[in-house]
Amino acid sequence: MSVIDALTTISILLGGLAFFLYGMNIMTNGLERMAGGKLETILKKASSNKFKGMALGCGVTAVIQSSSATTVMIVGLVGSGIMTLPQTIGMLMGTNIGTTITPWITALPALGGNAGEGLEWLNLLKPSFFTPLIAVVGIILIMFFSKRNRKNKDIGTICLGFAVLMQGMELMSDSVSFLKDQPEAFQAVIGFFQTPYIGIWLGLILATLFTTIIQSSSASVGVLQALVIGSGAGIPFKVAIPIILGFNIGTCVTAVISSLGTNRNAKRVAVTHLVIKIVAVALCFIPFAIIGLFDNGSILGWNVSVWSIAIFHTLFNVVTTVILLPFSKLFEKAAYLIIKDKKEEKDSVAFIDPILIHQSPAVALTECSNLTLDMCKLSKHTVVTAIDNLYSYNSKTAQLIVDNEQKIDKYEDSLGTYLVQISSRALSDPDSRKISKLLHTIGDLERISDHAVSILKVAEELKNKEIVFSTDATKEIEIIASATKEILDITEQAFLENDLDIAKKVEPLEQVIDKLIASTKSNHIVRLRAGACTIELGFVLSDLLNNYARISDHCSNIAVAVIETAHNSFGTHEYLNMVKSSHDEEFEKEFKKFDEKYSIKASTQA
Repeated sequence: MSVIDALTTISILLGGLAFFLYGMNIMTNGLERMAGGKLETILKKASSNKFKGMALGCGVTAVIQSSSATTVMIVGLVGSGIMTLPQTIGMLMGTNIGTTITPWITALPALGGNAGEGLEWLNLLKPSFFTPLIAVVGIILIMFFSKRNRKNKDIGTICLGFAVLMQGMELMSDSVSFLKDQPEAFQAVIGFFQTPYIGIWLGLILATLFTTIIQSSSASVGVLQALVIGSGAGIPFKVAIPIILGFNIGTCVTAVISSLGTNRNAKRVAVTHLVIKIVAVALCFIPFAIIGLFDNGSILGWNVSVWSIAIFHTLFNVVTTVILLPFSKLFEKAAYLIIKDKKEEKDSVAFIDPILIHQSPAVALTECSNLTLDMCKLSKHTVVTAIDNLYSYNSKTAQLIVDNEQKIDKYEDSLGTYLVQISSRALSDPDSRKISKLLHTIGDLERISDHAVSILKVAEELKNKEIVFSTDATKEIEIIASATKEILDITEQAFLENDLDIAKKVEPLEQVIDKLIASTKSNHIVRLRAGACTIELGFVLSDLLNNYARISDHCSNIAVAVIETAHNSFGTHEYLNMVKSSHDEEFEKEFKKFDEKYSIKASTQA
């Protein structure tokens, strides 16, 4: 073989590997987008039951076709404080089983190759026949149907990813086809890996390094299968087994890399995954090495096929998982011994691990949504606490209100950053709308907490200056406070449950609160003229009423976000325009109900 031929062969082999990895990547991304935040929900259902966790880890990996993606997702969930290490051990073992599906897919090119007479139909099962058809289906869905439904684009992407993956497999097989004409050279290389003591270790180490570089055990197994298909020469079990075991160790590097820069719990997940793989490989490699010393070639000397590679890879992962699963507590203890605890301050608010944003944006978005729900509850609680503290001032309660407001500020800053980063990733249409809703909502929630602090300042002013409102003013303020608490309750429920019917009750109550505030201000002027109130109290009253008005306005904005996002019309305020420009029966009914519940009579003081 000339130098040019050698370079061409290497170029085709590397190109095929690139196609394989890229196809797997876009296929995985498409599958993950279709699953969306459901993946996170499924993973979080894995309680302390390790068998259930194993089944879930296996199922998720089988769905998205990437153990690395699942493992990195688990690292991110633990890093964010969403899951604990004990919950993940069974799931990590399950990913090892789920990833065994890919080698069966990549073995398909071997179908029909030696079909005898009457079995030519087996060629229809070869990727060379159906892969182009899948690619055509994929491009049709993307070009002509994706605008109607984003799911069609995701399905098309999955189809194209699969086609590119299989094309990469074909390229890798073709690149080594020259070995069919040079069996002596190939057998010389294989013979080197059969050297006693050295050969099996060399195969294990080189396979581990190779998978560490490309970060995909499925791709590594695919390369080995392509070598078997393309060369037509025999690779004995004694050479193939150490290589396959090395592939399984190398795949752990992705989780290890993803855990760098994260907290100690996330690092423990990556370490646990690595330890599980090393122990599993040791369980198989040690007896294999012992048998290899005494085997005369009758068993380990047999040549592997693409199917036997898939079978061994599957059996190795299934059997070792079944053996090691009962010892999950020991792996947990090992992780804590390797990554020891340190005395360090823990953040009072758990935020999203950056790993999730880049590796699993749909999962990260679901967690952003969960954090926004926490933010909503905290904002409402802070305002209610401030209102209750108005007439019974307590310094500890006051400090709690300030602390909560600062915590909510941190929520807004971090969530805003996360959501902007997630929005740059490929997302489904519903997820894109959810981002718009959350970005608008977190600002309103933060403003609500600001008004809680402003109400606290009113309480402090009343206490420090030892001034009190008149009896009539106090009653009016209490009515407005009750209405404000109710609009907070309704808004919280609408947002938490994403309930449009409940959200539509917010705007009628907001307008009732505006009416109450206007009546109170008018009554204050009457009392001021009658000498029943002072200008100083008027300023304090105005500040308090303005805070109540702004809180109800922000509640209205949140309710509008819920309504308009559901109708895919966010930003146009179509709902408010409709309500204010027409006599909506439902709106009028709710307005009348709240108006009767909260009413302030005009002051009769002369």
